[in-house]
Amino acid sequence: MDDPTFAPATHLATTAAWVAGAVALAYVLGLALSWLLQRLGRRSRVLHDVADLTRRPLRATLVVIAASAALRRASDGRAAWLDHVLVIALIGTVTWMVASLVLVAERQVIDRFAGGDTGLTDADRHRRKIRTQVTTLRRLAVAIVVVLGVAAALMTFPSFSDVGKTMFASAGVLTVVAGLAAQTSLGSVFAGIQIAFSDAIRVGDVVVLEEEWGRIEEITLTYVVVHLWDERRLVLPCTYFTTTPFQNWTRNATELLGTAELDVDFTVPFDAMRAELDRLLRANPKWDGRVGVLQVTDAVEGLVRVRMLVSAPDAGQLFDLRCDVREGMVAWLQRTNPGALPRQRIEHQTDSDRADSRDTVYRTAPQADSGLFSGSADAERRGRAFEKTG
Repeated sequence: MDDPTFAPATHLATTAAWVAGAVALAYVLGLALSWLLQRLGRRSRVLHDVADLTRRPLRATLVVIAASAALRRASDGRAAWLDHVLVIALIGTVTWMVASLVLVAERQVIDRFAGGDTGLTDADRHRRKIRTQVTTLRRLAVAIVVVLGVAAALMTFPSFSDVGKTMFASAGVLTVVAGLAAQTSLGSVFAGIQIAFSDAIRVGDVVVLEEEWGRIEEITLTYVVVHLWDERRLVLPCTYFTTTPFQNWTRNATELLGTAELDVDFTVPFDAMRAELDRLLRANPKWDGRVGVLQVTDAVEGLVRVRMLVSAPDAGQLFDLRCDVREGMVAWLQRTNPGALPRQRIEHQTDSDRADSRDTVYRTAPQADSGLFSGSADAERRGRAFEKTG
């Protein structure tokens, strides 16, 4: 007697066998294609990047296509839900593949127009500008591809089609509502695009913002990461750089001027101090030879303020140069002119100084009495009291 459950079980086993065989065959085909692209990539940089960046999405796409084809061939429409899942998976793998191709395009453009190490010369600034713009466009393209992939996956559901018709019917109202709801997010996205193409900042630029010194590490569509000097990361929205003033020390050039100030005694020998500054700068490889000046900028509270103006190729070397000059000048003062170091002077008044002071008051008092206090009884009393104590 035939078992009624035997035929469905047999059909299920046959379907599973078809799908497993197709998946195995597709995976082997993916391995063969990856191997072929790698072999061809030895002569072509483009094929090398394609093989490197699309290896996994290519295999996943082939596997899903094979599984879907085998399922439709063997199930005769009995597993429609599984076929729907495979369709969504295929959309996902194709989206992954397209995003990987965008990465290939980004790598090719960077290698061609922004290759090499990003330094601080004019050519390197141009490369960093292109790198920033290409990276921003890549992020935008990947975001668009992902959104289209999600939309395509949702369109496979019949209920979503009805919702889509309603949404298109009220597109004007929805556009206004979405614009108001996403005003901040869209503003950040447009600010990120503006930053990338206005060349206000580039990846690698040295900036001063929020009273912090750092280097631009990453620029995305919504935020900018600043690598601070003490290894912290400052994350700021892109709108910050379009609405708030900040300092860009490498906008057009990297050379900078800096000062090192010292408070010294009035007896300091300025000519010898200038000669020592010249010696320190010439012996320091961080000095670019443009500016090396010693000036007296102030003289207050018994001290002379000396400012040493120096120059360096970039901000990092300038900071180190200022520290070296300040340390070297202090060591020179300690070694050759200890008397020129800052000191406090306190003068003691002797008895003769006090007597001279009283005589001076006595001689000037009658003049004050005859002028300011004349014709007044109070003035006469003050005059007699002064003569008595004097």
